[in-house]
Amino acid sequence: MSPQRLPSHKIRWIVLVLAVIAAGATWFWTQSTSPDHDLLRLYGNVDIREVQLAFRQPGRVAQMTFDEGDAVRAGARMALLDAQPYRDALAAAEASVRVAQAELNKLRRGLRPQEITQAQEAVNQALAAARDTERNYRRQSALLASGASSQRTVDAARAARDQAVAGVKAAEAALSQAKEGFRSEDIVAGEANLAAANASRAQAATALADTELLAPSNGTVIARVREPGSMVTNQSTVYSLSLDAPVYVRTYVGEPDLGRIAPGTRVRVYNDSSDKVYQGQIGFISPRAEFTPKTVETTDLRTDLVYRLRIVIDNTDADTGLRQGMPVTIEVDTGTAAGTQAKGS
Repeated sequence: MSPQRLPSHKIRWIVLVLAVIAAGATWFWTQSTSPDHDLLRLYGNVDIREVQLAFRQPGRVAQMTFDEGDAVRAGARMALLDAQPYRDALAAAEASVRVAQAELNKLRRGLRPQEITQAQEAVNQALAAARDTERNYRRQSALLASGASSQRTVDAARAARDQAVAGVKAAEAALSQAKEGFRSEDIVAGEANLAAANASRAQAATALADTELLAPSNGTVIARVREPGSMVTNQSTVYSLSLDAPVYVRTYVGEPDLGRIAPGTRVRVYNDSSDKVYQGQIGFISPRAEFTPKTVETTDLRTDLVYRLRIVIDNTDADTGLRQGMPVTIEVDTGTAAGTQAKGS
C-alpha cells in the first residue's frame, strides 16, 4: 500500500513556515553577533575650562596686549600694571638689607683695634688716678694724727680714693668687653634682622613681578574686562580665558548600563559640525546617582536615575572643533570596557 501524499497547498504552507523560521533565526543570530550589540551610545555636551585672570597687586593698568578672540600661548604677557611704585618699594627693601648686613658684620667683627687701645688707655688713666688719690689719702691721714689736717679733709681724700678705685674697675670691665666683642645674643638678633630684611626684599620683588600678567596656558580670550588707565584692585578680573586643553565632555549613563563601562575606557566622540572623530577616555564616573538633567538627550525616561561621566578628549591643543556647550555623541565599545573592568577587578 503506497503512502498517502499531502496536498500541494499544504506543502507550500509548510515550506513558507520553515522559511520564516529560518529567516528569524538568521536575524537573531546576526543581531546577537553584530558589533552594535556591544556599542553604547551616549549624548552629552563639551565642557571647556575657563580662567578669570587677575593681578595679585592693585594699581593702574598700563598695557592690555590682547583683544577678545585672540589666541594666546602659555607664558605670553597679557597685561601690565604701572610698576614704578613697586620698583621704589624694592629699592627701599634692598637698602634695608644693606643696612642690616652692615650691622651684622659690625657685630661679628667686634670693636676696631683703635677702640681696644682707647679702652686700655682708659684703664691706665684710671690706675694713675687711683694711685694719686691713694697717696693723698695716706698723707692726709698722717697729718690728721699731728693735727695738721682735719677729719673732713681725710674723709674727702678717702672718698676720692674709693671713687678712683671704682673707676679702675669700670675701665677694666670696658677693656674686657672690647676684647671679647659683642654678645652672642646681639649677633643672633642681628642675623634675625637681616633675615627679616631679606624677606621684605623678596616680598617686594614678588610684588614687582606680579605687575606682569602672564597666560597660564594656551587658550582664547573670551572677554577683555579692563582697559589701560583703569585702576584695579587685587583679584579684579582683567581677562577671561578659555583654555585649549584639557577638553572634557559631560554626559550621563543610566543605571542599567553602568556595569558596561569603567574609568579608562576608550571612547569616540562626534559632533554635528564635522565628520572628525575625536578619541578620548572615561576619566570620572560619579559615585552618586541623580535625576537626568533636562538638557541631556537619552532614550530612557527622564525620571530615571543616571550617573554623571566626564570624558577626557585626547590632544586638542591645536583643534578648535569642539567648543563650549556643543552637543556631541559618544560611542563606547562596552566589550572593551567589560574586559578592562574584569582586569581591574
